[in-house]
Order: sequence, then structure tokens, then C-alpha cells
Amino acid sequence: MYRYFFKPVIDIVSASLILLISMPVMIVVCLIIFISIKGNPFFYQKRPGYKGKVFTIIKLKTMTDERDTDGKLLPDDQRITTIGKIVRKTSLDEIPQLLNILKGDMSLIGPRPLLVSYLPLYNEEQARRHDVKPGITGWAQVNGRDAISYESKFEMDVYYVDNQSFKLDCNIFYRSIINVLIAKDESPEAAVTNQAWQGNGK
Repeated sequence: MYRYFFKPVIDIVSASLILLISMPVMIVVCLIIFISIKGNPFFYQKRPGYKGKVFTIIKLKTMTDERDTDGKLLPDDQRITTIGKIVRKTSLDEIPQLLNILKGDMSLIGPRPLLVSYLPLYNEEQARRHDVKPGITGWAQVNGRDAISYESKFEMDVYYVDNQSFKLDCNIFYRSIINVLIAKDESPEAAVTNQAWQGNGK
């Protein structure tokens, strides 16, 4: 009952309220990003959602599109802007995903939507992370985020699929706010999953 009725209602109400409250800050941040990168302040990318259905995720753009002489994008640490670092540290880049929630592509709480190219790499158990809508934050995000391996993340994602409840979602939401406030798991030294996943055992 919670998963199929109450959670979607909570998602829509919560996303609407957060968007309304954050609107003044988002307008200012978008203007700063637009000026700093001289272009669209939003980043769009295809991601797999519920049952692997692909949708377009919306985030604030934190990096430029600078390329080397061969036309390849420069490393992330060379393209991220000053405002981009602040936006990432405060997780403001995730706010536009509230629009994805209102569109029905995402939920407030759930496994993070990763790259489409990962879909054929999951084993049967790991693929179960797509049995619920992806979320802005989730069980793996409050238990290590980028400081844990992909395999550990997937185990936590499946745990969430099997144990989702209002109580668990409240726990995740509360811990997510605390993690943002103290910038937990944001240090580059702890980020062991910043590199692309190559599949199990790689």
C-alpha cells in the first residue's frame, strides 16, 4: 500500500514544496552558472529508471565542455567550475531532479539512476535495483555514497527494494539532510566510485 499509493503522493507533495521553497536560490544559482559557463545552466543525460526504462535526468551543470586538441573532454577536475564545486558540495545540482519526480520518472527516495551503459553489466540480483523508481537519495547514499564500491552500493539498493517502508524512507531523508549539512563522503580521497563501473569483478 505504501509503495503504490502513499509514496507517490508523498513524492509529488514533497517535490512541489521543495521546488517552491528553493526557487529563489535556484534562480540566483542558475544565473551564476549561466554567466560562468556562458551557456545553459542545466545538464541533461539519459538514465535508466523503473524496469530499466530510459528517461532524461535533469541536473545543474557544474562543469564546462572544454576539450583538448583531439576533441576529447578534459578531465573532470579541470572542467569543474568554482560555482560547480559549491553546488556539488551542497547537493544543489540535484534539485532540478524534483522535476523528474513530478514527471513520474523518479522518486525522492530510491537507488540512484546510473549510466545506461551499465544495464548489460548487472547480474540478475543487481538488476533488481530497477524494480523501484530511482531516487534523488537512497540507502546507499546515506551509507557511504562514493566512499563504497559499486558492488556494495548495489547490495544496499536491493536491500532497499526488499525493505522499503515509510519508516525507512524517513530515516534516509533525515540522514541525507545531515550528510549534506556536514558534507559527508564528499572528500576526493574517499571517492572510490568516481570512475566508470566496468562490470562485476573489474
